[in-house]
Amino acid sequence: MLNYKNNDPYIEGTSLHDLVKVCATPFYVYSQEKIINQVNKTKEILGNNIFYSIKSNSNQAILKLMNSLDLGADVVSVGELKRALEAGFNPNKIIFEGVGKSEQDLLYAMHKNIRLINTESLEEIKLLDSLATEKNKVVDIGVRLNPDIDGETLSKISTGKKTDKFGIEIDKIDKIVELVKTCKSLNLVGISCHIGSQISKIEAFKNTFNQMKMAANKFIESGINIKHVDLGGGFHVKYKVSDPDFNIEMVKKELDNCFTQTEYELSFEPGRYLIAEAGITVTSIITKKNNGGINYLIVDAGMNTLIRPAMYGAHHEILAINSNSKEFIDYTIAGPICESSDIFSRDIKLTKQKIGDLLVIKNTGAYGKVMSSNYNSRPLPSEILVNKDNYAIVFSPEKIEKIIEADIIPSWL
Repeated sequence: MLNYKNNDPYIEGTSLHDLVKVCATPFYVYSQEKIINQVNKTKEILGNNIFYSIKSNSNQAILKLMNSLDLGADVVSVGELKRALEAGFNPNKIIFEGVGKSEQDLLYAMHKNIRLINTESLEEIKLLDSLATEKNKVVDIGVRLNPDIDGETLSKISTGKKTDKFGIEIDKIDKIVELVKTCKSLNLVGISCHIGSQISKIEAFKNTFNQMKMAANKFIESGINIKHVDLGGGFHVKYKVSDPDFNIEMVKKELDNCFTQTEYELSFEPGRYLIAEAGITVTSIITKKNNGGINYLIVDAGMNTLIRPAMYGAHHEILAINSNSKEFIDYTIAGPICESSDIFSRDIKLTKQKIGDLLVIKNTGAYGKVMSSNYNSRPLPSEILVNKDNYAIVFSPEKIEKIIEADIIPSWL
């Protein structure tokens, strides 16, 4: 995402050093051009029925941009649903997923007349029918199926195996049909699935497509008019230089091979794939130390800023920005959080660094800010959106005073 002019780093036409002058590190930066290009590429290959997975990055400016690119929205909470509506998404282009929707969640979604509420259990179907009947409404729903396919990704982001908590097992289609036919106020019009994130093997998508086609046919043969088949997302993002490039054209090839002359529309719900590579996290070196022969660089970003390495063991490439040294040293990059797991990368070779130098953590457009926290009472940092030589702060940095004020001390203390 970075480009260089006279050895100075730029995001599009905006100098990174100019951003550092107006925003204290750490902060997140997103490239609007990169997002637009990735969205257009995805639509060109997979078609226009793309529903952006809001959980990957839910900043209102990003949502406004995604809506302007004619994407739908895939939400997994009422909070995300409210964000999507506030950003201008048409309700009939919003799909509400989620394995744990409360009565209040379902009532709100019903009230807003969104495109689909995707149910994830037989119990949820029963609850939703009861609520819809009580409100004298007929509600269009989908069913998220669990196809029991191993995407061969990290165990903590696998969602399509039979033992995962998501969806209804695909071999329970007969039970779903039997239940839906007894429901007074539900109209089952769609099925969906999602087998996990960071899926790199095309065979996993091929198997998923075949399972979903079989499922759609079974519902149709049972008298259920399926109009929508959502095939999820999970397309691989290249976090490591050594990772192979993901060929989304091969996904399209398998799609065309599997789904021929179907009467229902096909859709996808990518998130990470659309925005991960469009974002970076900029951080400064606070101090240096050597413990047990390990050269530590302690930076001001931490697991509160980017939790993926600590939580998943995920890898992010790290670039040194303002070092003119010709000497290379093996460093371990660590954050300031009081946890031993607050490590971004071990034994990476960088030019010799000094206190105050900048580092860039790549590919943090997805699951960076949205998974951040106030752990160790650290305020959330800024987010910046760059558009050519213009930029806007799209999330102002929190102040610790405001965080403290939100606490309520009881009268007896």
